[in-house]
Amino acid sequence: MADPMAGKPAYGTQSDAFAAENDLHRRSVGKEERKFSLGTKHLGDDGGHTSADELLEAMGYKSELLRSRSTLQVAFMSFVLASIPYGLATTLYYPIVGGGPVDIIWGWLAVSLIILCVAASLGEITSVYPTSGGVYYQTFMLAAPSYRLIMSWICGWAFVVGNITITLAVNFGTTLFFVACINVFETEPEVGIFAAEPYQIYLIFFAVTLLCNAVAALGNRWLPWLDTFAIFWTFAGLICLVICVLAIAKNGRHDAAYVFGEFDPSNSGWPAGWSFCVGLLHAAYATSSTGMIISMCEEVRQPATQVPKAMVATIVLNTIAGLVFLIPLVFVMPDQATLAALVSAQPTPVIIKSAIGSSGGTIGLLIPLLVLALFCGIGCTTASSRCTWAFARDGAIPGSKWWKQVNEKLDVPLNAMMMIMVVELVLGLIYFGSSAAFNAFSGVGVICLTLSYACPIFVNMITGRTQVAEGNFHLGKLGWLCNTVSIAWSALALPLFCMPTAIPVVPEYMNYASVVFFAFFVVATAWYFVWGKKNYRGPPTQDLDVVIEARRASVINYQEKQ
Repeated sequence: MADPMAGKPAYGTQSDAFAAENDLHRRSVGKEERKFSLGTKHLGDDGGHTSADELLEAMGYKSELLRSRSTLQVAFMSFVLASIPYGLATTLYYPIVGGGPVDIIWGWLAVSLIILCVAASLGEITSVYPTSGGVYYQTFMLAAPSYRLIMSWICGWAFVVGNITITLAVNFGTTLFFVACINVFETEPEVGIFAAEPYQIYLIFFAVTLLCNAVAALGNRWLPWLDTFAIFWTFAGLICLVICVLAIAKNGRHDAAYVFGEFDPSNSGWPAGWSFCVGLLHAAYATSSTGMIISMCEEVRQPATQVPKAMVATIVLNTIAGLVFLIPLVFVMPDQATLAALVSAQPTPVIIKSAIGSSGGTIGLLIPLLVLALFCGIGCTTASSRCTWAFARDGAIPGSKWWKQVNEKLDVPLNAMMMIMVVELVLGLIYFGSSAAFNAFSGVGVICLTLSYACPIFVNMITGRTQVAEGNFHLGKLGWLCNTVSIAWSALALPLFCMPTAIPVVPEYMNYASVVFFAFFVVATAWYFVWGKKNYRGPPTQDLDVVIEARRASVINYQEKQ
């Protein structure tokens, strides 16, 4: 790809006046300055770190964050972002209403296979363009000059909004799940010991959000170890839960025909096929974080190889962990209509208590899920701050000169993190007007992230997949299949997850995902016409050959250091 800005000053593709005023993080992109040897003699003594930084510089950015994560630590963080089984526990209500056991088990397996295609497609692209800008940067670089600006603008805003709202959904889901866990001590069904008025729900959500932001900001250097601990914590808790639920099963167990073949859409009011699809929000929410790990590329030692592998491996691990969690719960699940009628819309504590028969034993099995919920909130807060920071450094967010700052002492984009926290707390106020606010947060998060993932995959397809051929994670002919499945899923998911879980619809149970999505769309569109149309030129435009050569040098140097 020819560089249309070759020979110009360091601020390249952005408005020169704006770039100079805001000190955008650009380097000169002239070919003569960016040639890299395939050997290692020019890459420095620190091996992988230097070569990864050279690759980042070849893409037009300077390294500002510490590269502290290994391959396993990247995979662990990717696992924590999804936080199976917690992600499945908080949204189990959707497939129970949508169809029951078939929707729960086969819906999870089907969506997991689809998301595996999404992860492979994104991993292939990330192996060529590994930056914290993620899918936004990738869309710009893959697209033709005639439409790259508008495509990257849409993708970038969808990615940022998706990160923010999915983080909000995680923290709000933790709040609702916590309340449901407390109420396992109730003596009569649906007569909880904690009434949880809207203001109490919001205050708990406020505290959870503050805690996650405090840990993500102040404990950044220890987060890789926290993610590692989370893996062992998750599987220890999962093993205990599965054994206890199946062994005790106080009210008996269903047979395999029920677990793997029962389908009852009567609780949703939708036609059977559509009811099944609406129930897929459960699985889509739990896997929506797939591409969020890309935002951590600038804190990974060898992002061009480590991040793609972590993305795909995590989906496989999550699929297995999800089945191990869901199948035992379905074996001991109480009446489907009873669970669908729960005011809390949190059936997991009820299912576990029904099987264990003891409030104390139930809360003991739920504690691992609650702790994992906090790990998930911390991970999502970290990833969302990186993607917002990366988008801001290209001037695409109002007030970019503040949000693009990195706190050198904490080694985090603290301003961007605090801005996101304020947005989440403001959006959380929606709960005072609708008890279905969590449905809106999770729905718009899945919609926006799905749209942002689709952008680079779609552009990659219509340009013939030529740029990814040099990547270290090239899928070959299989890539066309993975890309096609990913785009087809995106086309279904965007309208699907705007739908209410059940009909007829009343205001307090309306799915306001479309309203929240529209509000962000208005902000993004207004900012484009106020500022973007005149000044926005996307991320630094680089010569593809230069980036590829730098990536090769990075990979070879890393291999030689092993």
